[in-house]
Amino acid sequence: MRHIKHLAKKDSSVKRKMEFQLPGPYLSIWNLKLPVRHYQKLPSLADGNMVSIRASVKNKVLETTGHMECDFTQKKLFILSHGCLCFWSSYSVHGPRHEESIMNLIQKEVEKCDSLSGFFIIMSMAGGTGSGLGAFVTQKLQDQYSNSLKMNHIIWPYGTGEVIVQNYNSILTLSHLYRSSDALLVHENDAVHKICAKLMNIKQISFSDINQVLAHQLGSVFQPTYSVEGSCHYRRNPLGDLMENLVPHPEFKMLGIRNIPQMSENSLAYSTFTWAGLLKYLRQMLISNSKMEEGIDWHVRPPLSRLPTLGKASLNRELQFNTSIANLVILRGKDVHSADLGGFKDPALYTSWLKPINAFNVWKTQRAFSKYEKSAALVSNSQFLLKPLDTIVGKAWNMFASKAYIHQYTKFGLEEEDFLDSFTLLEQVVASYCNL
Repeated sequence: MRHIKHLAKKDSSVKRKMEFQLPGPYLSIWNLKLPVRHYQKLPSLADGNMVSIRASVKNKVLETTGHMECDFTQKKLFILSHGCLCFWSSYSVHGPRHEESIMNLIQKEVEKCDSLSGFFIIMSMAGGTGSGLGAFVTQKLQDQYSNSLKMNHIIWPYGTGEVIVQNYNSILTLSHLYRSSDALLVHENDAVHKICAKLMNIKQISFSDINQVLAHQLGSVFQPTYSVEGSCHYRRNPLGDLMENLVPHPEFKMLGIRNIPQMSENSLAYSTFTWAGLLKYLRQMLISNSKMEEGIDWHVRPPLSRLPTLGKASLNRELQFNTSIANLVILRGKDVHSADLGGFKDPALYTSWLKPINAFNVWKTQRAFSKYEKSAALVSNSQFLLKPLDTIVGKAWNMFASKAYIHQYTKFGLEEEDFLDSFTLLEQVVASYCNL
């Protein structure tokens, strides 16, 4: 999976309506040269310190972040003067070539932290620069900062295709990140695009529109919340708390975000929200694996009893109910302590080997988020990505079986065994999630 790294030291917001509380400094790995939709999502998320990027878009990044209240200067940019193509050469060639420069940049930011809690890495998954270099730097962070947490925020490619070899790059990136990262937070391009079209009522969707949805959903999770019920102290390590709550086993690292409500300002003016209504929709979005409140399948219900592993549906049949390993609900707004979360504590929602008391957590704050009087976010470790992952692995395998484009990768130092190792690891991930 592709990620860009964020280690942000600030816990104040750029604006009151859109804040980020990311622990530590951060590194972002981008490639914005090609006019591909997912590459250009990321600049609006950059409110931190460092970026590795193509020289052709250096000025664009500096211009985009120039108005933000952050220390984002050219001295914190690592610039490649040439492209890395789309054949993952940034992992095997450009990464090792520029390793010292990149890691020195990171070390300078780490040394500014009073207490380093971890790295938040944002990157795309389908291209060559972000995915390959992102996987390489994540691996080096694991080697050099093995005691610090690493979460990778991955931009999942459009299913219709953006790069001809996106499935190869995806399986290589995902498999390498699975070995070196502690958690993978995934945003699917197709889902974000639908939110813009159907919920935000945007006719001509721009990169800025997609950025806004991504920033909103990340902000709804990482904005400050109280550490315990009734406390007046905010969490000092939200990244560590989140992974402690949601990643109980290293075999299961896939995390997804759902957020409600999310709508245009014109619709918001005529809308009212109750905690009961918001949580009812959010729960059904979880169990039916819906990414937004519009188009929810209300016929999906939790199973009446837990079936043994061998009796569960395989990927050859439609997986309707989305089984969870762990869920975290974040509530923000008026009367937040009156919200009834009993529906998320139902044992039928979770795998049989983890009790609901350990599988479900909630964070709260009475401070409203953005323009919503009440809002709820759900970060879930579940089967939500099972079918997209199986699809990408299947498409990559079909190409690999016919040796399509393999020569483009082998000339940059990758071997067929690297692909086979990636297939083996990801097939195991698919099987593990399928058997929840």
